[in-house]
Amino acid sequence: MTTPDAGAQPAAPPAGAAAWEAPQEWSAGGRLPRTGGDRSRPEGPRAASLAITAAATVPELLDLPWDVPLEEWPERNLASLPRGISRHVVRFAHLAGAVVAVKETSDHIARHEFHILRRLQRLDVPCVEPVAIVSNRRDADGQELATALVTRHLKFSLPYRALFSQQLRPDTLTRLIDALALLLVRLHLVGFYWGDVSLSNTLFRRDAGSFAAYLVDAETGEIYPELSAGQREYDLEIARVNIAGELMDLMEGGLVDAVDPIETSERIMDSYRRLWSELLDIESFKATDKWRVAERIRRLNDLGFDVEEYSITTSPEGTSFLLQPKVVDAGHHARRLLRLTGLDVQENQARRLLNDMDSYRAANCPELDEDYAAHLWLQQVFEPIVRSIPRDLAGKLEPPEVVHEVLEHRWYMSERQQRFIPLSEAVTSYLEDILRHRRDEANILLNPDTRTLAVLSTEDD
Repeated sequence: MTTPDAGAQPAAPPAGAAAWEAPQEWSAGGRLPRTGGDRSRPEGPRAASLAITAAATVPELLDLPWDVPLEEWPERNLASLPRGISRHVVRFAHLAGAVVAVKETSDHIARHEFHILRRLQRLDVPCVEPVAIVSNRRDADGQELATALVTRHLKFSLPYRALFSQQLRPDTLTRLIDALALLLVRLHLVGFYWGDVSLSNTLFRRDAGSFAAYLVDAETGEIYPELSAGQREYDLEIARVNIAGELMDLMEGGLVDAVDPIETSERIMDSYRRLWSELLDIESFKATDKWRVAERIRRLNDLGFDVEEYSITTSPEGTSFLLQPKVVDAGHHARRLLRLTGLDVQENQARRLLNDMDSYRAANCPELDEDYAAHLWLQQVFEPIVRSIPRDLAGKLEPPEVVHEVLEHRWYMSERQQRFIPLSEAVTSYLEDILRHRRDEANILLNPDTRTLAVLSTEDD
């Protein structure tokens, strides 16, 4: 099912379908019912058959026990994941060799979130992948069961509580908040109003020493052609309040050193506003300083953004210019690395790998063009490191993160020993001295240790 572009008039629903079933735009008043009773099922004769709306062909969906309430699903179908904080019943299940999250909710909320997530994916915003909506569920006695929303579990991602299950330093917290601020900027740039910004509604993946944030829960969100300053500020205020509460919970559990929850939570507002200003503020410069245009674009590239469109206007006297980026797009370094090598990685990972690629080219083959030098770097640096990871360590970190850490480890070894360290020596040292002692982040939620389980298993009050 294809949703219309933002700002377009909603298309008429297919014949025989209720209007609320079809994806609607902001101008149609939203997808959630504003008046009346429960409209989670169409009126008329009850359908006896299961209804599945899927974003891709996954026939294994039919093998899951949809005629059983989610709370009572048998262990053979479930992944060993602890319960988190949620207003709905959520379980993690095995599906076609992967893990999916299944959430029971009302039909209109499930459809709303499914289509919102699909649109965010098409807009290339970091979020979980929607798999299917399963409706018309009934148990063995014919009683109606809640509609289920199925999303794919994001491999190598961690909820914020898992990151603090071993009492990490406060600077880890600031990196999480900065990652959430960047995610919020990216969402606001495409017109998405979240309405429930928090660390709990976000998953984090390691990104070359930082974190990349992914939206998990979109049921309160709406996509508009453009957000007003008031909408953006309200999302920020929600984030500030929620993060302060989450920090108090972490402090109560002894999972973070003493911090000021209010002061720390306000970091997201500072980080967000600084980034938003750099991306979209109008800049004035003299007519003789045309180089400022290239400098502004370079600064945005350094932040990981491309400028797809900008406007320049002259003053009435013609002595100065006003420059304003109009369309900015995140993922500058990731796109360049993908073009050169075919590697699809996080933005900071791409920045780090590109730096090493440029250094490799300068030291070994400066006469070669960038494309061929990138091919050699992939064959002689990236792939040998990845192939060297033993099978029993493969779930510790994503391969691009391992390559980043090996390169960092090699640099520190060279600095300590004051000599050139061959790559093979650095890889061996890293695997045995560092990676082997890391926890398994690909499976931390599938096979949690006792401490992580205690942190994540909160009461469903």
